[in-house]
Amino acid sequence: MPTMSLTMLRTVCRLQQQRRHPVSFAHCSAGCLAIRYQSTAGGGNGSKGESDEKQSAKERLTVKYSRENVKRNVQGYVFSRFFDYVKNYDKVLEKKFPSAMHVYRVFLVGVRDFFNDMKKLVKVTKIVYTHDNDLRCLTRKEIELYYQMPRDMKKVAPVLLISALPFANYVIFPLAYMYPRTLLTSHFWSIQQKAEFAQIDLRNRLVYNRRVFRCMQSKLEVLKKNQDPMHKKISNILGLLGSGLHPTSDEILAAKEAFQRPPFHLNSLNSSHLKYLCRLHGIHAGLLRRFRLSERTYIVHHMDMAIKREGGVHNMPVESLKHACFLRGLNATNLSTESMVEWLQEWVQVSLVVNEDSISLLLHLPILLTYNHTNNWILIH
Repeated sequence: MPTMSLTMLRTVCRLQQQRRHPVSFAHCSAGCLAIRYQSTAGGGNGSKGESDEKQSAKERLTVKYSRENVKRNVQGYVFSRFFDYVKNYDKVLEKKFPSAMHVYRVFLVGVRDFFNDMKKLVKVTKIVYTHDNDLRCLTRKEIELYYQMPRDMKKVAPVLLISALPFANYVIFPLAYMYPRTLLTSHFWSIQQKAEFAQIDLRNRLVYNRRVFRCMQSKLEVLKKNQDPMHKKISNILGLLGSGLHPTSDEILAAKEAFQRPPFHLNSLNSSHLKYLCRLHGIHAGLLRRFRLSERTYIVHHMDMAIKREGGVHNMPVESLKHACFLRGLNATNLSTESMVEWLQEWVQVSLVVNEDSISLLLHLPILLTYNHTNNWILIH
């Protein structure tokens, strides 16, 4: 069709040129010879210059309206218009199909961000393996990516694999768009969805606060029976929590030894206590509970060490502060920057002195520092 259009265009241009210049080639040649003879016979420089100018002007017009030039100009015009149309085609689709284009953009941006994080994870994993699985060589962001990205990959893998089947993307993409919290990861969420889903996840975890607190209270009788010197300190801490207050980081560190031996040591916790701790930290409460809890404690502890290496809590951006608070069990919604910094400093102060024998202290730290926090009570009451 484009070839036929260009052929018709050449025919039209040729007919127009014949109508504008009906003089035959013979007459044109005779006239040109007569003009040349007159200019030669006159011998005047002015006549010769004028004839040269007319001749050059005529040649320029001939070149301008030649078949090849017209063809080139028409092709350039058609190509430029087609290029502009393709370039702005997404706007045409967005005007005609706004809902479909919105879904398309969500998945386009989400897959791009997800792929970029996958490449970063490969790089971070190589660094960790070359340093004998030591996370101290990573930054805070890299540790967060190292912890979260494998879980995101497991979560979004079914959606991406099913969408590769013939015609399956017409079903799975709208379904995933309708249930983004269940089927997608934060790469596909808007800013508003990230804040909303973070609150929902934290609310589901805070439901187990009271149960973990009751399990801790039940251990007081064991401490008293064994005449443990930490009984009084643990009793005071739990008394503060029961009265609506929180212990300070110094008071918590003073009772650190109680979490290094039974009944608060990780290996001494019963099955129900372990299950509630897993739920409190958003971990699957199936098999290998102690291993999962130890792994989370190890990751969070190294995040806190990275915060210390990078200049402290007050050097963190606001969004990073919010994410760190949600991860550790505090609802950061509508919380001032000063309040987030103050609370996170208390957490880091305790976390930095935790070792392999006292990881149970870090597991119970959300209870010790956030059990009576106003922002958390708003979510569950």
